[in-house]
Amino acid sequence: MKITLIAVGKLKERYFEEAVGEYAKRLSRYCKLEILQVADEKTPDGAGEALESQIKEKEGKRILAHVKEGDYVIALAVEGRQMDSLEFARRIERLALEGKSQIAFIIGGSLGLSPEVMKRADFSLSFSPMTFPHQLMRVILLEQIYRSFRIRAGEPYHK
Repeated sequence: MKITLIAVGKLKERYFEEAVGEYAKRLSRYCKLEILQVADEKTPDGAGEALESQIKEKEGKRILAHVKEGDYVIALAVEGRQMDSLEFARRIERLALEGKSQIAFIIGGSLGLSPEVMKRADFSLSFSPMTFPHQLMRVILLEQIYRSFRIRAGEPYHK
């Protein structure tokens, strides 16, 4: 299985880079992982709705440029469906059984994802109604993907 993580913005903190690197190394036993970063747009303070919409559209085009035709796309969005780790692992397993061998996870910028990206998504996933820093969300997502592969393999994991 190939997992692609497409995220807006660069990792700025070394400890996030190290954490992402650690999970990438762990995941190499289970899948091929590709992490792609697309440029984010600066959002000026007090930006109006029209400007925010333009920013999301620009970032969305950059994201969609990396989505392949056969990808099963999972967009991370606060309004998405929440699930526990076992349910997430079962979803990944089901996708594999259905022959969906390429999964693209998308993490948007600070304003979220454009309507075009949400339209392309096959599934919308929420980790919480809370807002998390985008750099931290990469680590959380990779940890959950790693956990799902451990669960699927019948290997121990912490509940």
